[in-house]
Amino acid sequence: MPGPRIALIHALEESVAPARAAFRAHWPEARIFDLLDTSLAVDLAEAGRLDEAMMGRFRTLADYAAGTVGAGGRTAGILFTCSAFAPAIDAVKRHLPIPVLRPNESAFEAAMAVGDRIGIVVSFGPSALSLRTELLAMAAAAGRRIEVTVAVADGALAALKSGDGEGHDERVAGTAEQLRGCDVVILGQFSMARAQPRLQPLLSVPVLTTPAAAVEALRRLTQPAGGVP
Repeated sequence: MPGPRIALIHALEESVAPARAAFRAHWPEARIFDLLDTSLAVDLAEAGRLDEAMMGRFRTLADYAAGTVGAGGRTAGILFTCSAFAPAIDAVKRHLPIPVLRPNESAFEAAMAVGDRIGIVVSFGPSALSLRTELLAMAAAAGRRIEVTVAVADGALAALKSGDGEGHDERVAGTAEQLRGCDVVILGQFSMARAQPRLQPLLSVPVLTTPAAAVEALRRLTQPAGGVP
């Protein structure tokens, strides 16, 4: 019997491959499909903030992915892979009746289970404030007081976009050196998961990636009560 249909919505083309790899490793039965709008990341970087027009674009993408526009509502869940758009994704959560996940929330939960000093590495600058705000809000809701340090790996995303994966990983690893005082480090974007094997031996604390945690969480959320995953 085929698994549930899951929509992946991306703002960076570099997020597609790690998301699909995480599904192959952790939930191969899921029937995944991709929606990609690279103009979202470009427009956010230029505008510096999420405006109502961009919030509307997220609702339009989510409605299409969920099947509420002409597809009969067959989609069981949605995973956004774009880390800089938490408010827009939360609006989609309230708008749709199916499970919708932000890309980082499951990894954030895992990090808070490890310790109170949490480091995040990002390669897309606009994600820095968004992720810090998101993690602090999750901690406050859980009654936790944590310290969050975010480091931006300058030039890493540009290297990856140019095909220089090794250069990307080097920049991420070098940036993570700033987070040695943390209890746990999160690679804050799907596109950065590839750097985890390079980074982990350099640090004495866990290095978490977002795709695997997100896939496992979505699998649990879409599993029927008493059903087999």
